[in-house]
Amino acid sequence: MKKCVKISQSDRAERENPELTSTCALARGLQDRARPKYKQETSMQRRTWVAVAALAATSLATPIVWAQAKEIRIAHVYSRTGPLEAYGKQTQTGLMMGLEYATGGTMTVAGRKIVLIEKDDQGKPDLGKSLLATAYSDDKADLAIGPTSSGVALAMLPVAEEYKKILLVEPAVADSITGDKWNKYIFRTGRNSSQDAISNAVAMDKPGTMVATLAQDYAFGRDGVKAFKDALKNAKIVHEEYLPQTTTDFTAGIQRIVDKMKDQPGRKVIEVIWAGGTPPFNALAAQNLKQRYGIDVFTGGNILPAMASYKQFPGMEGATYYYFGIPKNPVNEALVTAHYKQFKAPPDFFTAGGFSAAMAIVTGLKKTNGETGADRLIAAMEGMSFDTPKGKMTFRKEDHQAMQSMYHFRIKVDPAFAWGVPELVREIKPEEMQVPIRNKR
Repeated sequence: MKKCVKISQSDRAERENPELTSTCALARGLQDRARPKYKQETSMQRRTWVAVAALAATSLATPIVWAQAKEIRIAHVYSRTGPLEAYGKQTQTGLMMGLEYATGGTMTVAGRKIVLIEKDDQGKPDLGKSLLATAYSDDKADLAIGPTSSGVALAMLPVAEEYKKILLVEPAVADSITGDKWNKYIFRTGRNSSQDAISNAVAMDKPGTMVATLAQDYAFGRDGVKAFKDALKNAKIVHEEYLPQTTTDFTAGIQRIVDKMKDQPGRKVIEVIWAGGTPPFNALAAQNLKQRYGIDVFTGGNILPAMASYKQFPGMEGATYYYFGIPKNPVNEALVTAHYKQFKAPPDFFTAGGFSAAMAIVTGLKKTNGETGADRLIAAMEGMSFDTPKGKMTFRKEDHQAMQSMYHFRIKVDPAFAWGVPELVREIKPEEMQVPIRNKR
Protein backbone atom coordinates (compact mmCIF):
# COMPACT_ATOMS: atom_id res chain seq x y z
CA MET A 1 0.00 0.00 0.00
CA LYS A 2 1.23 3.52 -0.82
CA LYS A 3 0.16 6.83 0.66
CA CYS A 4 -1.39 9.20 -1.84
CA VAL A 5 0.64 12.43 -1.94
CA LYS A 6 -0.38 16.01 -2.61
CA ILE A 7 -0.66 16.59 -6.34
CA SER A 8 1.55 19.49 -7.39
CA GLN A 9 0.44 22.53 -9.38
CA SER A 10 2.01 21.10 -12.53
CA ASP A 11 -0.56 18.27 -12.45
CA ARG A 12 -3.53 20.65 -12.34
CA ALA A 13 -4.43 20.30 -16.03
CA GLU A 14 -4.73 16.53 -15.79
CA ARG A 15 -6.86 16.70 -12.66
CA GLU A 16 -9.22 19.19 -14.23
CA ASN A 17 -9.46 17.18 -17.52
CA PRO A 18 -10.74 13.65 -16.86
CA GLU A 19 -9.56 12.53 -20.30
CA LEU A 20 -5.96 13.20 -19.29
CA THR A 21 -6.26 11.45 -15.94
CA SER A 22 -4.63 8.01 -15.99
CA THR A 23 -2.54 5.62 -14.01
CA CYS A 24 0.61 7.26 -15.35
CA ALA A 25 -0.41 10.51 -13.65
CA LEU A 26 -0.27 8.74 -10.30
CA ALA A 27 3.00 7.08 -11.24
CA ARG A 28 4.51 10.42 -12.22
CA GLY A 29 3.45 11.84 -8.86
CA LEU A 30 5.23 8.98 -7.10
CA GLN A 31 8.35 9.54 -9.19
CA ASP A 32 8.28 13.24 -8.44
CA ARG A 33 8.60 12.48 -4.74
CA ALA A 34 12.00 10.94 -5.35
CA ARG A 35 13.31 13.83 -7.44
CA PRO A 36 14.76 16.94 -5.76
CA LYS A 37 12.45 19.95 -5.97
CA TYR A 38 13.38 23.56 -6.33
CA LYS A 39 13.75 25.34 -2.98
CA GLN A 40 10.42 27.13 -2.83
CA GLU A 41 8.38 24.00 -3.56
CA THR A 42 10.26 21.97 -0.95
CA SER A 43 9.54 24.62 1.64
CA MET A 44 5.88 24.63 0.71
CA GLN A 45 5.65 20.87 1.02
CA ARG A 46 7.17 20.96 4.47
CA ARG A 47 4.34 23.26 5.52
CA THR A 48 1.61 21.01 4.19
CA TRP A 49 0.15 17.96 5.89
CA VAL A 50 -2.67 16.23 4.03
CA ALA A 51 -4.75 13.60 5.79
CA VAL A 52 -5.86 11.25 2.98
CA ALA A 53 -6.76 7.60 2.53
CA ALA A 54 -4.14 4.98 1.65
CA LEU A 55 -4.29 3.74 -1.94
CA ALA A 56 -2.96 0.61 -3.60
CA ALA A 57 -0.03 1.25 -5.94
CA THR A 58 -1.98 -0.30 -8.78
CA SER A 59 -5.12 1.80 -8.23
CA LEU A 60 -6.35 3.68 -11.28
CA ALA A 61 -6.63 7.47 -11.13
CA THR A 62 -10.32 7.48 -12.00
CA PRO A 63 -11.34 5.85 -8.69
CA ILE A 64 -9.08 8.39 -6.95
CA VAL A 65 -11.03 11.27 -8.49
CA TRP A 66 -14.30 9.54 -7.58
CA ALA A 67 -13.13 9.06 -3.99
CA GLN A 68 -12.19 12.72 -3.70
CA ALA A 69 -15.63 13.70 -4.95
CA LYS A 70 -17.09 11.68 -2.08
CA GLU A 71 -14.89 13.52 0.45
CA ILE A 72 -15.48 16.86 2.11
CA ARG A 73 -12.06 18.47 1.88
CA ILE A 74 -11.41 21.21 4.45
CA ALA A 75 -8.19 23.22 4.57
CA HIS A 76 -7.01 24.61 7.90
CA VAL A 77 -4.53 27.43 7.34
CA TYR A 78 -3.08 28.51 10.68
CA SER A 79 0.07 29.46 12.58
CA ARG A 80 1.54 26.07 13.32
CA THR A 81 4.78 28.01 13.82
CA GLY A 82 5.54 31.71 14.25
CA PRO A 83 4.62 34.39 16.81
CA LEU A 84 1.09 33.03 17.34
CA GLU A 85 2.06 29.36 17.36
CA ALA A 86 0.44 28.68 20.74
CA TYR A 87 -2.87 30.11 19.53
CA GLY A 88 -2.74 28.17 16.27
CA LYS A 89 -2.02 24.83 17.89
CA GLN A 90 -4.87 25.28 20.34
CA THR A 91 -7.24 26.06 17.47
CA GLN A 92 -6.17 22.91 15.62
CA THR A 93 -6.71 20.77 18.73
CA GLY A 94 -10.17 22.25 19.26
CA LEU A 95 -11.05 21.86 15.59
CA MET A 96 -10.26 18.13 15.63
CA MET A 97 -12.14 17.61 18.89
CA GLY A 98 -15.09 19.57 17.56
CA LEU A 99 -15.27 17.58 14.33
CA GLU A 100 -15.24 14.34 16.33
CA TYR A 101 -17.98 15.61 18.63
CA ALA A 102 -20.18 17.15 15.92
CA THR A 103 -20.07 14.00 13.77
CA GLY A 104 -20.56 11.59 16.66
CA GLY A 105 -17.07 10.20 16.11
CA THR A 106 -17.68 9.21 12.47
CA MET A 107 -15.88 12.15 10.82
CA THR A 108 -18.55 11.99 8.12
CA VAL A 109 -21.50 14.14 7.08
CA ALA A 110 -24.26 12.72 4.86
CA GLY A 111 -22.04 9.74 4.06
CA ARG A 112 -19.10 11.89 2.95
CA LYS A 113 -15.83 11.59 4.85
CA ILE A 114 -14.23 14.77 6.18
CA VAL A 115 -10.60 15.19 5.12
CA LEU A 116 -8.62 17.91 6.90
CA ILE A 117 -5.70 19.54 5.09
CA GLU A 118 -3.30 21.42 7.41
CA LYS A 119 -1.13 24.30 6.22
CA ASP A 120 1.28 26.45 8.24
CA ASP A 121 1.17 30.17 7.35
CA GLN A 122 3.87 31.01 9.95
CA GLY A 123 2.00 34.26 10.64
CA LYS A 124 3.08 35.66 7.24
CA PRO A 125 0.35 37.31 5.12
CA ASP A 126 1.87 36.54 1.71
CA LEU A 127 2.43 32.92 2.65
CA GLY A 128 -1.08 32.54 4.01
CA LYS A 129 -2.52 33.96 0.81
CA SER A 130 -0.48 31.55 -1.31
CA LEU A 131 -1.33 28.54 0.83
CA LEU A 132 -5.05 29.23 0.66
CA ALA A 133 -4.90 29.51 -3.14
CA THR A 134 -3.01 26.20 -3.26
CA ALA A 135 -5.58 24.58 -0.98
CA TYR A 136 -8.51 25.68 -3.13
CA SER A 137 -6.85 24.86 -6.47
CA ASP A 138 -4.30 22.05 -6.18
CA ASP A 139 -5.68 20.35 -3.06
CA LYS A 140 -9.29 20.78 -4.18
CA ALA A 141 -10.40 21.99 -0.75
CA ASP A 142 -14.14 22.59 -0.69
CA LEU A 143 -13.81 25.22 2.04
CA ALA A 144 -11.23 26.54 4.49
CA ILE A 145 -10.84 27.53 8.13
CA GLY A 146 -8.38 30.00 9.65
CA PRO A 147 -6.13 31.84 10.05
CA THR A 148 -4.68 32.80 13.43
CA SER A 149 -3.40 36.29 12.59
CA SER A 150 -5.58 39.20 11.51
CA GLY A 151 -2.88 40.36 9.10
CA VAL A 152 -2.88 36.96 7.41
CA ALA A 153 -6.68 36.89 7.32
CA LEU A 154 -6.88 40.21 5.49
CA ALA A 155 -4.50 38.86 2.85
CA MET A 156 -6.61 35.71 2.45
CA LEU A 157 -10.05 37.28 2.05
CA PRO A 158 -9.71 38.09 -1.68
CA VAL A 159 -8.58 34.51 -2.37
CA ALA A 160 -11.87 33.12 -1.07
CA GLU A 161 -13.73 35.53 -3.33
CA GLU A 162 -11.57 34.66 -6.33
CA TYR A 163 -12.17 30.92 -5.95
CA LYS A 164 -15.77 31.39 -4.80
CA LYS A 165 -15.29 29.13 -1.78
CA ILE A 166 -16.10 29.54 1.92
CA LEU A 167 -13.46 30.79 4.36
CA LEU A 168 -14.55 30.43 7.97
CA VAL A 169 -12.33 32.81 9.94
CA GLU A 170 -11.16 31.50 13.31
CA PRO A 171 -9.66 33.05 15.42
CA ALA A 172 -8.44 36.27 13.68
CA VAL A 173 -10.15 39.25 15.36
CA ALA A 174 -9.79 42.48 13.34
CA ASP A 175 -13.12 44.22 12.66
CA SER A 176 -12.18 44.82 9.03
CA ILE A 177 -12.38 41.07 8.30
CA THR A 178 -16.16 41.23 8.55
CA GLY A 179 -16.09 44.97 7.90
CA ASP A 180 -14.85 46.92 4.91
CA LYS A 181 -12.65 44.04 3.63
CA TRP A 182 -15.45 41.45 3.85
CA ASN A 183 -16.96 39.49 0.97
CA LYS A 184 -19.89 37.07 0.93
CA TYR A 185 -17.68 33.97 1.18
CA ILE A 186 -16.40 35.01 4.62
CA PHE A 187 -17.92 33.74 7.88
CA ARG A 188 -16.40 34.14 11.33
CA THR A 189 -16.94 32.14 14.53
CA GLY A 190 -14.18 34.03 16.36
CA ARG A 191 -15.15 37.20 18.16
CA ASN A 192 -14.33 40.50 16.45
CA SER A 193 -12.64 43.61 17.82
CA SER A 194 -15.99 45.27 18.49
CA GLN A 195 -17.20 42.36 20.61
CA ASP A 196 -13.96 42.50 22.58
CA ALA A 197 -14.20 46.26 22.93
CA ILE A 198 -17.87 46.55 23.87
CA SER A 199 -17.60 43.84 26.51
CA ASN A 200 -14.40 45.31 27.98
CA ALA A 201 -15.95 48.78 28.03
CA VAL A 202 -18.64 47.39 30.34
CA ALA A 203 -15.99 46.91 33.03
CA MET A 204 -14.54 50.43 32.96
CA ASP A 205 -16.77 52.89 31.13
CA LYS A 206 -17.62 55.19 34.01
CA PRO A 207 -17.65 59.00 34.20
CA GLY A 208 -14.36 60.55 35.29
CA THR A 209 -12.24 57.65 34.00
CA MET A 210 -9.12 58.52 31.98
CA VAL A 211 -7.83 55.75 29.72
CA ALA A 212 -4.57 55.01 27.93
CA THR A 213 -4.42 52.08 25.51
CA LEU A 214 -1.41 49.81 25.00
CA ALA A 215 -1.65 47.74 21.84
CA GLN A 216 0.36 46.04 19.13
CA ASP A 217 1.00 47.99 15.96
CA TYR A 218 -0.86 45.87 13.41
CA ALA A 219 -4.46 45.12 12.41
CA PHE A 220 -5.42 43.36 15.64
CA GLY A 221 -4.15 46.16 17.87
CA ARG A 222 -5.31 49.14 15.82
CA ASP A 223 -8.74 47.71 15.04
CA GLY A 224 -9.06 46.79 18.72
CA VAL A 225 -8.29 50.32 19.90
CA LYS A 226 -10.64 51.87 17.33
CA ALA A 227 -13.48 49.59 18.39
CA PHE A 228 -12.75 50.25 22.07
CA LYS A 229 -12.85 54.02 21.54
CA ASP A 230 -16.14 53.68 19.67
CA ALA A 231 -17.60 51.62 22.53
CA LEU A 232 -16.77 54.10 25.30
CA LYS A 233 -19.57 56.48 26.22
CA ASN A 234 -18.29 58.02 29.46
CA ALA A 235 -14.55 57.35 29.88
CA LYS A 236 -12.05 59.44 27.94
CA ILE A 237 -9.06 58.21 25.90
CA VAL A 238 -6.04 60.42 26.67
CA HIS A 239 -3.24 58.40 25.04
CA GLU A 240 -2.73 55.57 22.52
CA GLU A 241 0.52 53.61 22.65
CA TYR A 242 1.36 51.21 19.81
CA LEU A 243 4.38 48.92 19.97
CA PRO A 244 5.75 46.30 17.53
CA GLN A 245 4.46 42.73 17.85
CA THR A 246 7.98 41.59 18.71
CA THR A 247 8.46 44.04 21.60
CA THR A 248 10.24 42.60 24.65
CA ASP A 249 11.38 45.83 26.33
CA PHE A 250 8.35 47.91 27.32
CA THR A 251 10.23 50.55 29.32
CA ALA A 252 9.93 53.43 26.87
CA GLY A 253 6.30 52.71 25.97
CA ILE A 254 5.21 52.47 29.60
CA GLN A 255 7.06 55.67 30.43
CA ARG A 256 5.21 57.54 27.69
CA ILE A 257 1.92 56.30 29.15
CA VAL A 258 2.93 57.32 32.68
CA ASP A 259 4.01 60.78 31.53
CA LYS A 260 0.59 61.29 29.96
CA MET A 261 -1.45 59.72 32.76
CA LYS A 262 0.18 60.58 36.10
CA ASP A 263 -1.28 64.06 36.45
CA GLN A 264 -4.73 63.24 35.04
CA PRO A 265 -7.67 63.77 37.43
CA GLY A 266 -10.06 61.00 38.45
CA ARG A 267 -9.67 57.29 37.87
CA LYS A 268 -6.73 56.30 35.66
CA VAL A 269 -6.71 53.06 33.64
CA ILE A 270 -4.48 51.35 31.07
CA GLU A 271 -6.40 49.09 28.68
CA VAL A 272 -4.06 46.43 27.24
CA ILE A 273 -4.89 44.92 23.83
CA TRP A 274 -2.21 42.33 23.14
CA ALA A 275 -1.93 38.93 21.43
CA GLY A 276 1.02 36.55 21.39
CA GLY A 277 4.67 37.43 21.65
CA THR A 278 5.80 38.79 25.02
CA PRO A 279 2.79 40.17 26.93
CA PRO A 280 3.45 43.47 28.76
CA PHE A 281 1.95 42.48 32.12
CA ASN A 282 5.16 41.60 33.93
CA ALA A 283 6.65 44.90 32.81
CA LEU A 284 3.55 46.79 33.96
CA ALA A 285 3.58 45.03 37.33
CA ALA A 286 7.26 45.87 37.83
CA GLN A 287 6.45 49.59 37.60
CA ASN A 288 4.09 49.47 40.63
CA LEU A 289 1.72 51.75 38.74
CA LYS A 290 -1.11 51.45 41.23
CA GLN A 291 1.05 52.36 44.22
CA ARG A 292 3.10 55.08 42.51
CA TYR A 293 0.55 56.78 40.27
CA GLY A 294 -2.88 55.31 41.05
CA ILE A 295 -3.06 53.69 37.61
CA ASP A 296 -5.06 50.46 37.22
CA VAL A 297 -4.57 47.85 34.49
CA PHE A 298 -7.49 46.32 32.58
CA THR A 299 -7.43 43.74 29.79
CA GLY A 300 -9.34 40.94 28.11
CA GLY A 301 -8.92 37.20 28.46
CA ASN A 302 -5.96 35.24 27.17
CA ILE A 303 -4.44 31.78 27.08
CA LEU A 304 -3.67 30.22 30.46
CA PRO A 305 0.15 30.60 30.30
CA ALA A 306 -0.23 34.32 29.60
CA MET A 307 -2.70 34.65 32.46
CA ALA A 308 -0.02 33.58 34.95
CA SER A 309 1.02 37.24 34.99
CA TYR A 310 -2.56 38.21 35.90
CA LYS A 311 -1.83 36.97 39.43
CA GLN A 312 0.09 40.23 39.89
CA PHE A 313 -3.18 42.15 39.41
CA PRO A 314 -5.72 40.77 41.92
CA GLY A 315 -9.11 42.34 41.37
CA MET A 316 -8.29 43.33 37.77
CA GLU A 317 -11.40 43.41 35.62
CA GLY A 318 -12.03 42.87 31.96
CA ALA A 319 -14.03 40.71 29.59
CA THR A 320 -13.10 37.41 28.01
CA TYR A 321 -14.18 35.30 25.07
CA TYR A 322 -13.77 32.03 26.97
CA TYR A 323 -12.50 30.46 30.17
CA PHE A 324 -13.17 26.78 30.64
CA GLY A 325 -14.78 27.18 34.06
CA ILE A 326 -17.36 29.79 33.05
CA PRO A 327 -19.88 28.43 30.49
CA LYS A 328 -22.37 25.89 31.79
CA ASN A 329 -23.70 23.81 28.90
CA PRO A 330 -23.38 20.23 27.55
CA VAL A 331 -20.99 21.16 24.71
CA ASN A 332 -18.51 22.84 27.05
CA GLU A 333 -18.79 19.93 29.45
CA ALA A 334 -17.95 17.55 26.59
CA LEU A 335 -14.96 19.66 25.54
CA VAL A 336 -13.58 19.97 29.06
CA THR A 337 -14.02 16.25 29.72
CA ALA A 338 -12.40 15.18 26.44
CA HIS A 339 -9.51 17.62 26.84
CA TYR A 340 -8.75 16.49 30.39
CA LYS A 341 -8.89 12.88 29.23
CA GLN A 342 -6.47 13.44 26.36
CA PHE A 343 -4.12 16.09 27.78
CA LYS A 344 -4.61 15.97 31.57
CA ALA A 345 -5.28 19.72 31.42
CA PRO A 346 -8.25 22.03 30.74
CA PRO A 347 -9.03 23.38 27.27
CA ASP A 348 -7.76 26.88 26.64
CA PHE A 349 -8.99 30.09 25.02
CA PHE A 350 -8.41 29.13 21.38
CA THR A 351 -9.28 25.45 21.84
CA ALA A 352 -12.87 26.57 22.30
CA GLY A 353 -12.62 28.62 19.13
CA GLY A 354 -11.51 25.68 17.02
CA PHE A 355 -14.29 23.56 18.52
CA SER A 356 -16.84 26.26 17.67
CA ALA A 357 -15.61 26.42 14.07
CA ALA A 358 -16.10 22.67 13.72
CA MET A 359 -19.62 22.91 15.15
CA ALA A 360 -20.49 25.66 12.67
CA ILE A 361 -19.13 23.80 9.64
CA VAL A 362 -20.80 20.49 10.48
CA THR A 363 -24.11 22.20 11.26
CA GLY A 364 -23.98 23.96 7.90
CA LEU A 365 -23.04 20.79 6.03
CA LYS A 366 -25.89 18.88 7.65
CA LYS A 367 -28.29 21.58 6.46
CA THR A 368 -27.04 21.11 2.87
CA ASN A 369 -26.99 17.30 3.19
CA GLY A 370 -23.24 17.33 2.65
CA GLU A 371 -23.21 19.60 -0.40
CA THR A 372 -20.21 21.95 -0.33
CA GLY A 373 -21.09 24.46 -3.03
CA ALA A 374 -20.60 27.99 -1.74
CA ASP A 375 -24.06 29.24 -2.72
CA ARG A 376 -25.73 26.34 -0.90
CA LEU A 377 -23.59 26.81 2.19
CA ILE A 378 -24.10 30.58 2.27
CA ALA A 379 -27.87 30.13 2.07
CA ALA A 380 -27.73 27.54 4.84
CA MET A 381 -25.37 29.43 7.15
CA GLU A 382 -26.74 32.97 6.96
CA GLY A 383 -28.76 33.43 10.13
CA MET A 384 -27.86 29.91 11.26
CA SER A 385 -27.62 29.17 15.00
CA PHE A 386 -25.35 26.43 16.29
CA ASP A 387 -24.16 25.08 19.63
CA THR A 388 -20.64 25.78 20.90
CA PRO A 389 -18.69 25.51 24.18
CA LYS A 390 -19.86 29.10 24.85
CA GLY A 391 -23.48 28.28 24.25
CA LYS A 392 -25.46 29.22 21.16
CA MET A 393 -23.92 31.36 18.42
CA THR A 394 -25.73 32.83 15.41
CA PHE A 395 -24.21 34.02 12.12
CA ARG A 396 -25.56 37.50 11.49
CA LYS A 397 -26.93 37.64 7.94
CA GLU A 398 -25.50 41.07 7.13
CA ASP A 399 -21.81 40.28 7.69
CA HIS A 400 -21.64 36.60 8.75
CA GLN A 401 -20.18 37.52 12.13
CA ALA A 402 -21.08 35.07 14.89
CA MET A 403 -23.11 36.81 17.58
CA GLN A 404 -22.06 35.35 20.94
CA SER A 405 -21.81 35.94 24.67
CA MET A 406 -18.78 37.49 26.35
CA TYR A 407 -17.88 37.27 30.03
CA HIS A 408 -17.14 40.14 32.42
CA PHE A 409 -14.57 38.82 34.91
CA ARG A 410 -12.61 39.83 37.99
CA ILE A 411 -9.23 38.21 38.69
CA LYS A 412 -8.88 36.09 41.80
CA VAL A 413 -5.54 34.78 43.04
CA ASP A 414 -5.89 31.13 43.99
CA PRO A 415 -2.78 29.14 45.02
CA ALA A 416 -4.30 26.04 43.40
CA PHE A 417 -3.93 27.59 39.94
CA ALA A 418 -0.81 28.76 38.12
CA TRP A 419 -2.77 31.61 36.55
CA GLY A 420 -5.01 34.41 37.75
CA VAL A 421 -8.51 32.96 37.82
CA PRO A 422 -11.14 35.02 35.96
CA GLU A 423 -14.19 34.77 38.17
CA LEU A 424 -17.45 35.54 36.42
CA VAL A 425 -19.04 38.87 37.26
CA ARG A 426 -21.75 38.42 34.66
CA GLU A 427 -22.43 37.05 31.20
CA ILE A 428 -22.81 39.76 28.57
CA LYS A 429 -25.33 38.32 26.12
CA PRO A 430 -25.30 39.04 22.36
CA GLU A 431 -28.47 41.13 22.51
CA GLU A 432 -26.83 43.46 25.05
CA MET A 433 -23.99 44.33 22.68
CA GLN A 434 -24.83 46.64 19.84
CA VAL A 435 -22.07 45.29 17.60
CA PRO A 436 -21.85 47.59 14.59
CA ILE A 437 -22.21 46.27 11.04
CA ARG A 438 -19.12 47.66 9.32
CA ASN A 439 -19.33 46.19 5.83
CA LYS A 440 -20.94 47.71 2.75
CA ARG A 441 -23.25 44.90 1.78
